[in-house]
Amino acid sequence: MLDQVTRGIKISVATSYNGSYVKNYIKHYAFSYNIRIENESKNSVQLLTRHWKIMEGHNGPQYVNGSGVVGKKPVINPGEQYEYSSGCLLTSPIGAMKGSYIMIDFSSTKKFHVDIPAFKLAAPFALN
Repeated sequence: MLDQVTRGIKISVATSYNGSYVKNYIKHYAFSYNIRIENESKNSVQLLTRHWKIMEGHNGPQYVNGSGVVGKKPVINPGEQYEYSSGCLLTSPIGAMKGSYIMIDFSSTKKFHVDIPAFKLAAPFALN
């Protein structure tokens, strides 16, 4: 599991390979990731948006931007955590993702970026 702390917000990431399948004559590799967001700060925060850069061997990077995560904009109080799972499809057995969240600190009403550590997506058969 990878961890990174930005302004008292700890992000932990774990990944899994979920198999492959063919769609429209193209082989796809399915990956899932679980993210835990821990509020180690003294203030309540809310996750507003997510920003991802997805890299893979066969194509250029893809960018995904959106509101919240998995349809939610969680409020995370000091000492609490929020976990969610999501996934992505690649056309290569190896790739990586990195990104950030924009959150708001309720005590100052200021928005800030929280870095999501870069993590690998790799089918086990593709590794040496």
